[in-house]
Amino acid sequence: MSENKKKPSTSKKSTAKKKSTSKSPISRKDSGKNVNFYWIYAIVGVLLLGMIMLNSDGGGSEIQFSEFKSYVESGDVDHVTHDGHVYKVFLTESAKEDLGASSDKDSQGIMGLYAGPDVWFSMPPGDSYTEDYKQLTDVNNVNSKYEPVNEWGQQMFSWIFFLVIMIVVWMFIMKRMSGGGAAGNQIFSIGKSKAKLHEKGDATDITFKDVAGVDEAKEELEEIVDFLMKPSKYTKLGAKIPKGALLVGPPGTGKTLLAKAVAGEAKVPFFSLSGSDFVEMFVGVGASRVRDLFKQAKEKAPSIIFIDEIDAIGRARGKNASFSSNDERENTLNQLLTEMDGFGSNSGVIIIAATNRADVLDKALLRAGRFDRQIYVDMPDINERKAIFKVHLKPIKTDKAVDIDLLSKQTPGFSGADIANVCNEAALFAARNRKNAVSHQDFDEAVDRIVGGLEKRSRVISDTEKKTIAFHEAGHAIVSWLLKYASPLMKVSIIPRGKSLGAAWYLPHERQITTTDQIFHEMCAAMGGRAAEKIMFNKISTGALSDLEKVTKQAQAMVTVYGLNAKIGNVSYYDSRGEQSFTKPYSEATARLIDEEVSKVIEQAYTKAQEILNLNKNKLTELAEALLKDEVIFKVDVERILGPRPFDEEEVGVKLIEEIPKAVRKVKKKPKSE
Repeated sequence: MSENKKKPSTSKKSTAKKKSTSKSPISRKDSGKNVNFYWIYAIVGVLLLGMIMLNSDGGGSEIQFSEFKSYVESGDVDHVTHDGHVYKVFLTESAKEDLGASSDKDSQGIMGLYAGPDVWFSMPPGDSYTEDYKQLTDVNNVNSKYEPVNEWGQQMFSWIFFLVIMIVVWMFIMKRMSGGGAAGNQIFSIGKSKAKLHEKGDATDITFKDVAGVDEAKEELEEIVDFLMKPSKYTKLGAKIPKGALLVGPPGTGKTLLAKAVAGEAKVPFFSLSGSDFVEMFVGVGASRVRDLFKQAKEKAPSIIFIDEIDAIGRARGKNASFSSNDERENTLNQLLTEMDGFGSNSGVIIIAATNRADVLDKALLRAGRFDRQIYVDMPDINERKAIFKVHLKPIKTDKAVDIDLLSKQTPGFSGADIANVCNEAALFAARNRKNAVSHQDFDEAVDRIVGGLEKRSRVISDTEKKTIAFHEAGHAIVSWLLKYASPLMKVSIIPRGKSLGAAWYLPHERQITTTDQIFHEMCAAMGGRAAEKIMFNKISTGALSDLEKVTKQAQAMVTVYGLNAKIGNVSYYDSRGEQSFTKPYSEATARLIDEEVSKVIEQAYTKAQEILNLNKNKLTELAEALLKDEVIFKVDVERILGPRPFDEEEVGVKLIEEIPKAVRKVKKKPKSE
């Protein structure tokens, strides 16, 4: 019985939901237009009134002077008014009846509302006609009087019409400048905050369970949310609520995602906006929006304010010489500083901000009492990448052979956004090939595409260039294989991708500190390509551009940043604050010495790479021929040609992948050219 009763109720609810969902698009559409028809009626009324006033002096039909004579001689004219040129003739009642239909037609129109002349005529030029008119009216006792033209109505209409046009144009401009919305509210709401209010966690489905790889930052924000939900737990010990938390880190590491999780977890009002939402072309609007934002937040306290990309308004004051002290951005920042921790109190309002340019922020904004906590969200390590992969692989149908541990090792230096992109690209590759599940090969293709770019097999490369590329990449592979601290090799390819004609793929060591030998061995591996060209062809090419750029930066860092050069000594010219200076922090003699030492380190790496390749010239040729044949070779192929690496991998500090899955090694052959 109970089941039978529940069925009708559920059907009613479903029908009610259908009705509501069917009506909701219409209601949203109507509310979005927000048309006020009274304005249209008023404008039409003014236009009609103006037309009436302009034509109020007219009416009747035009006649000739001879016809006027016949009207006068017949006694049908009651009186005449004129302005010296146009003569308006008002007929007697009997004469009006004779006009019949024409008179009735005029009275039915809008002009019939005003009493006008029955007929009218224009006096022909010449004094003779004027004398005839005077004689005619005097003889027949016709009342004729002079009435000058009344231009007041026309002037008033022209002014009213001009003002209406100006008001319409002004309202249109204000509507466009204030970002749309109702016409009546834009002019007075330009100084209002643009923050979006989310209440009771209904704005987002993201919670802290959906955030992986940033455990420390998540703990900090979880404590803030817990404080708002259970304040007595902390206040009974004398603790005070933190006023602000600043999320700092590279792009794509999950700062905004953490804020969304806070919005989903916190059961308090959550205001979210961007730093650029405060910026406007009008003076004082930014400061007004800051005041309005904090006013709303205080009214709904306890509450949270999230400002994304706060560097848009939080840049250090006085650093830009092109702006005066009345810079609008600085006024906005001053108001923000006052609201965060000024003379007034903002109890119950917590500010969370995110930026990847913390070095440019004003010091007053970063001090304790405003942003009490600065949470650094760094690039994920191998374990954190594994956790991030687990989150993003949940909605993807993967093959059982997909190894998350291997994927986390294949993606060093990838941010959370990059890992999400890898998973999406792998799913797209599988769908493009009409697979039932995403395999490890699809993930490998996705990583290659993101790092190296789109594969370009159609690029025209001559046999000579292809041979040079093969020996260049083989040189990278051999030098990195035979040096202890070089990054472990994963695969080598001569398939063009993006702007590169070939690439050697490594699994870089995830170190926290780096020694001189480790940097030097990486430089040697980078110079292995040019060294191979010199040894095999006795000439060099432009293919080593990216290698030279990398090596030059590493050598400059060794000499000027890390103090790893004996002649320069334990000196660092690195400025962590990022303050620009017009002069170098060293003399011209030191600058010359720095240039010499940088060049010396690079040449030492180049010489070391040549020595290794000269001792393994036969293996270099064999590896290059394998590349020309297969286009892609993997770690196992290199190990078959060169043998195992001549040192313990555990000693180096990383455990290499023992075997690349066979699915990854399936590479499409390049079609033979005709």
